[in-house]
Amino acid sequence: MHRVLSQTLFVSPLHLLLISAACVLVVIVALAIPAWMQRQFVIEKSFFARLLELTAIYLFVGLLGVGFESSLGNVFPQGWEFYAITYSLFLILAYPGFVMRYLLKRRRVLVNKANAV
Repeated sequence: MHRVLSQTLFVSPLHLLLISAACVLVVIVALAIPAWMQRQFVIEKSFFARLLELTAIYLFVGLLGVGFESSLGNVFPQGWEFYAITYSLFLILAYPGFVMRYLLKRRRVLVNKANAV
């Protein structure tokens, strides 16, 4: 996969800039969709669905990293330890978003209801 990415997408600095800008736009749209969907519909997800979503995002970010690494030079082979550590770091870095989304948001709703009474 990294050979295909490096030979087709990351050929010159301009291609790298365009692909990076496209990835940023995709991420912005991907981050805006859940907020829009939450306003339109009430969506209940199971723990498994959230874990699958997090894993898919991890794989997407990993493929982008491999693409960037292959455009700069050799791609170094990694063992399972590397993926276990980076997935753990991905979970740790996602925790502030979890706090903002679930823990603090519900508290604000409860405080607003208490003030309304």
